[in-house]
Amino acid sequence: MILVTGGTGFLGSHLLFSLAGGNKKIRALQRNRSSIDSVRKVFSYYTDNVEEFFSRISWVEGDMLDPFSLEDALDGVSRVYHAASAVSFDPSDRLSVINNNIEGTSNLVYACLKNGVEKLCYVSSVAAIGKGNEGELTTEKDIWKYSKRKSAYSTGKFHSEMEVWRGINEGLNAVIVNPSVILGPGNWTSGSPSFFYRVYRGMKYYTKGVTGFVDVRDVCSCMRGLMESPVTGERFILNSENLLYKELFDLIAGALGKPGPNVYASDKMLEMGWRLEWLRSKLFFSKPVFTKEMARAGRSRTFYSNEKIRETLPFAFRPVRETVEWTARIFLEETGRKNGL
Repeated sequence: MILVTGGTGFLGSHLLFSLAGGNKKIRALQRNRSSIDSVRKVFSYYTDNVEEFFSRISWVEGDMLDPFSLEDALDGVSRVYHAASAVSFDPSDRLSVINNNIEGTSNLVYACLKNGVEKLCYVSSVAAIGKGNEGELTTEKDIWKYSKRKSAYSTGKFHSEMEVWRGINEGLNAVIVNPSVILGPGNWTSGSPSFFYRVYRGMKYYTKGVTGFVDVRDVCSCMRGLMESPVTGERFILNSENLLYKELFDLIAGALGKPGPNVYASDKMLEMGWRLEWLRSKLFFSKPVFTKEMARAGRSRTFYSNEKIRETLPFAFRPVRETVEWTARIFLEETGRKNGL
């Protein structure tokens, strides 16, 4: 039996479909307030027989912050994919994002050890890896260093990894994957799928930031490959290509038939922008749509290596252009149906 946490999330939904094509029983953790309709939607991107694949998943109610529900969910489980994660770039959510990620992972690691789980795959992020020297690719060996400038997501993921390493030291077989920005179809108004929605609606500004990008299908394949291998006690960067954000948005614009961003957002503009948005959110008692963390991420330039995972698994990453074209096609199909076209 396989257990997946975060199954209703972006990556978790795609992972469930990938696993549903196998011959093992699958159990997915569901919070009582979460919806599984989004999972059916993701399944429809791959097959017309949505209910056939969906029926292969057994849903169990539980919460990462409830250790007893985790122990119940792990009954009879041999392998665990931990994809659940709290994400927010709102400064007011900083402490809850960090603490919830750490506590949830700690609870799961303890439950895995107690229940004799054979292997765990933890989905971390490149945000939990340090930055390579100038002119060098960032690798799994680069050490993350604490800084007040680090985002809540980065801090939470790093300390969550520490909980997994603790479990490994106590005898748990586990691997950690550190994906770069994961691209693919999903909820078009949140996470990386929102890139397509924003470009479609008209994106005017761009930055000179650089980061890595990877196809959601490749992330799922790597996770499954690592779990089916004898590898344990290792972490792996999952990255296809390093691109300027503008290069990505131009690819998306081309695939959607829309103009790409054409106005450079300087550091001064970004700093002014997040401050004005912070003030607006306070005046109108709303969540900021552009934060200091987003501004810093937009101008950061980090290049990631994928050498270790390619040496470990016989695997070739899809080009980002291919991923963008696949995702854009699905976005346009859904947009056309919604608009009755």
